[in-house]
Amino acid sequence: MTAMTFDEIRKDIKNKKYKPIYFLCGEEPFFIDRLTTLVETTVLSEEEKAFNQTILYGNDVNMSTVTDIARRFPMMAEHQVIIIREAQNIRDFDNLLPYIDHFQPSTVLLFAYKNKKPDKRKGVFKKLGNTPHCVYFESAKLYDNKVPEWIISYCKENSYGITTKAAGILAESLGTDLSRVANEIDKLVLLLPRGGEIQEALVEEHTGISKDFNSFELLSALIRKDHLKANRIVNYFEANPKNNPLVMTITTLFRYFLNLLTYHYQKKSTPNVQEMARLLGVHPFFMKDYTDGSRVYNAVKCASIISLLREYDMKAKGVGNANISDGELLKELIFKIMH
Repeated sequence: MTAMTFDEIRKDIKNKKYKPIYFLCGEEPFFIDRLTTLVETTVLSEEEKAFNQTILYGNDVNMSTVTDIARRFPMMAEHQVIIIREAQNIRDFDNLLPYIDHFQPSTVLLFAYKNKKPDKRKGVFKKLGNTPHCVYFESAKLYDNKVPEWIISYCKENSYGITTKAAGILAESLGTDLSRVANEIDKLVLLLPRGGEIQEALVEEHTGISKDFNSFELLSALIRKDHLKANRIVNYFEANPKNNPLVMTITTLFRYFLNLLTYHYQKKSTPNVQEMARLLGVHPFFMKDYTDGSRVYNAVKCASIISLLREYDMKAKGVGNANISDGELLKELIFKIMH
């Protein structure tokens, strides 16, 4: 299997180590788009692109057309580049099989097969995944709890810093759509000097995401049993329901208390903070939330809260809810958690 990681593929392309065929697929378009853009902007010079770069769309072509173009020789250049966008819409993918065996070495052929996984039982996809001169890359969605770490890594890669709290706020507010997250970060760094740091105040000022009124801060208030702060945040959520949907808030709380329950049962066998962070799938910076939370909510209380969160998640979705507003449901839920 020649499956490679995003970083490995990117490194090879930047070092001009090209493969004849790239098959980029999966449910997270961000990584596919980044690699496609890298091939589009790296392999050929601007002068060479006029005669040697072809962009096609899966809806508009069949595989016979693609392979006919791929077999051409480049003009006054070492390579020709063919990029197939929306490749998942090509209906006769099996017709790629002969080309995989008899490819044109001077062609860089890239398929951007987005928002879905191919059926690996099919011979053509099996062959793409097991042929040395083909790069097979599957772009998986990031889990919610991995997004803050990805944000920190993305900023570092672009020579900027970000506070862990600011990364958490962005992740919680923007979700797992990495293109949207990266776009917000790219806008924020334009406001910083080279090598500067994104802090919570900058996030609030330029994205409309409140640094004081978000699920991140609500959780902090619950951990510290700060009733006044929790009620202020709940009231803010009630007044701004579109920006703070109840189901998303419940999801954040559910993830924390499920992790906290795991922490209770694993803390004796996993005393190392780094190992515990890996086990819970969180950045080590957030481990203090678990050590603090474990003093306030024992394992029995955590289990009770998890049951409550399931109940209110159903109510938020209209099951067993006698027309109670999301704001009132949240007030009830937070009161029961803290008492």
